[in-house]
Amino acid sequence: MYLAKVVGTVVASTKAEGLQGTKLLLVEPCTKDGQKNGDVHVAADATQAGVGDLVSCVGSREAALALSPSFVPVDAAIIGIVDDAS
Repeated sequence: MYLAKVVGTVVASTKAEGLQGTKLLLVEPCTKDGQKNGDVHVAADATQAGVGDLVSCVGSREAALALSPSFVPVDAAIIGIVDDAS
């Protein structure tokens, strides 16, 4: 699990089966202080996050399980919106 900041949205005219209706967002991994901590990548949103939100993300198998239906083809998923990371 890691923190990230939502920095943009992705528009996809065609999505894999099971991802229809799922919002895709660009996230940039960061520390709790907001310092960049990785490369920008796409994450499937399970929380209704928006640009500028600090979010909690998971990767790999956990990301595939975070959405409904399970085991959709994603490498990263947003599982929570962070209110405070002190």
